[in-house]
Amino acid sequence: MNSEALKRLVAQAACDEVLKQPAGQCLGIGTGSTANWFIDLLAPHQSHFAGVVSSSVASTQRLIQQGFYVLDTNQVTDLPVYVDGADEINPQGHMIKGGGGALTREKIIAAMAKRFICICDASKQVAVLGHFPLPLEIIPLAEPCIMRTITALGGEGRLRMVGVTGQPFITDNGGWILDVHGLSITQPVQLEAQINQIPGVVTVGLFAQRKADLLLVGGPTGVVAVAHSQ
Repeated sequence: MNSEALKRLVAQAACDEVLKQPAGQCLGIGTGSTANWFIDLLAPHQSHFAGVVSSSVASTQRLIQQGFYVLDTNQVTDLPVYVDGADEINPQGHMIKGGGGALTREKIIAAMAKRFICICDASKQVAVLGHFPLPLEIIPLAEPCIMRTITALGGEGRLRMVGVTGQPFITDNGGWILDVHGLSITQPVQLEAQINQIPGVVTVGLFAQRKADLLLVGGPTGVVAVAHSQ
């Protein structure tokens, strides 16, 4: 089974899971290729939800194209479930996210949600986070200072660039992305708090303090559900 088939499989499992919630509630939806499968498969059931909250401009556009009623986060007071993928997830449910650059909005919606469902294929499961570069959304002015601090923490920061243009990747919020290589993240909760304190860091792509409540992971034998206690 190829990676796209696995993404579709786990996205369908997530659809089945969210449709268990009572009709007329809101739903948070993330960003990325697996989230795209989720959006497409959920589209026939959009009337089950009062509206959806999206973590990126790209997801919002896809949701609108599929006919969903998209709400701004400021319009939502109750968000029972948020569904999104991960770039890495450890056995405790701590994640690295932000490979697509939407980490800040993803973290805001995850904090709003009562339940976070992570959907991914088995290749994203790791014993220790850090093989995937850790994204930071930063204020451009602070890049040199943040680079020095990250080096002192043992990481190698690389500014994310766009193709061959030589221009920095710009987030939906107007920030830059600094990808940190070379970390072995054995204490993700502590590192998340530490990086969040660096002046100029908007968000770090560690989702450890707000980790996944339920992991739906697709593999050759099907989808496995793994619950994590907060």
